Parts: sequence; structure tokens; C-alpha cells
Amino acid sequence: MCVDANASPPIHPISGASVDHRELALEASDGNRLAAFEAYASEPSDVAVIVLPDVRGLFGFYQELAERFAEVGYDAIAIDYFGRTAGIGERDDDFDYMEHIRQTTAAGVKLDVAAAVAHLRAENPARQLFTVGFCFGGGNSWHQAAGGHGLSGVIGFYGIPDREFPAGAGTVIDRVPEMSCPVLGLMGGDDPGIPPESIATFEEALTASGLEHELITYPNAPHSFFDRSQDQHAADSADAWRRVLEFIGAHTG
Repeated sequence: MCVDANASPPIHPISGASVDHRELALEASDGNRLAAFEAYASEPSDVAVIVLPDVRGLFGFYQELAERFAEVGYDAIAIDYFGRTAGIGERDDDFDYMEHIRQTTAAGVKLDVAAAVAHLRAENPARQLFTVGFCFGGGNSWHQAAGGHGLSGVIGFYGIPDREFPAGAGTVIDRVPEMSCPVLGLMGGDDPGIPPESIATFEEALTASGLEHELITYPNAPHSFFDRSQDQHAADSADAWRRVLEFIGAHTG
């Protein structure tokens, strides 16, 4: 189960921080127009983050997360998956995201991420970029390490490394030999959808490839633990956020 539609990232806003943001539409190379939300750091940065949502696509949780990245100094853009099948208009709470997620393809996600990459590098071609994703987006984030985007790192929260989703991707484990940047994974130990054996196989593949990586499992955390409403997992969430920022800091020039 992914976070509720009214969930919030378990990261409190920085007191006194000023963040500008805007909604926009990006255009992928196949002509697809996709909704996006961009938040700007107060000072120019050579580092930026692309946020990949869960199965619901772009909504408030991921817009707020982009703002939290901007507060700590990284421009961030959260993208939607459903431009090809649902357009970019407003959606209500009855939006049937699963109908559209089943039509999402690996090729389409890759093109949409490439559109975000091009946007973030338009004025700074050498800009260092990271993806961070959650659940469906966690797997998508790891896949982008093999996407030829020139990323500095990929971060996935509770992605499923041994399931082919979206269609045509192969599994994340299958793609490890193609990956070209460091990998961070943040997993819940009390997540029946991602058993320890799956994580261990992912770890073995990453190690065999010689790819720099770190897979962290929080023993008592469930799927989608990174949510402000889950007070009992606040310590794990705080540690995960710390690791995300340290990973980005460690892999930037």
C-alpha cells in the first residue's frame, strides 16, 4: 500500500526558509506532455533532484517533498506518469490511477525522466542530477541508473527489485549490469511485498557488478513508512532522510 492521498513527507519545513515553486508541463522527445512541479533553492546549485512518485502519480506528497529538497539547497522537480493516457489536467480524488499505471511503460518513464533531465540541465549542462522514487517510483528510480541520463546517483524507497513493473523494463536486478551510477535503497523490514530474499539478491547483483551501493533495511518498518502520519516510524524516517542527503552530498563534486 502506498501513502494515502493526504499523506505528507516526514520532514518538517525549515524555519525561515524561502522556497519558490511552480507547476509546469514538460515535453518528452516523443511529444508527450507531462505535468510537473518544480521547487527552487534560494541560491543557485549545481545539483538537482528528480522526484518519481508512487502509483498515484504527481500529488501533494511529492510536491511537498520537492520543496523540502529546495529548502536544503537542491532544485527539485517532481513528475507525473500519466500524460500519455490522462493528459495534464486537474484530477479529483476519484481518479482511477491504477487504470493508467497499467498502461505505463518503461520506455515512457525513461523518456519523461529524460525530459526532466533536459529541463534541469538547460542552462547548466554539467549539472549533477539524482532521482529519488517511492514504491513504483523506487523501482523506476533504480531503473534510471541504466537509462543513459548521466546521473550522479539513484535513490529508491521500497521499490521491488525482482518484479517487472512497468511493462518492458525487465526487473531492476536484470538491469544491474547496465547501471552506471551509485545506488541507494531504503527498505522496510516489515514489508511482505519485498521479502529479505529479494533484497539480498539485489545486493548480490550490485556487489557482483562492482557498483557502489548501499541497501538499508529498517527492521520494523512497513511499506510506505516514510510518512509524517506514521509517528511510530519517525526515527526510521529521520534516518532515511539523513541518508538521502548524505548520499547526494557524497556523490557530488
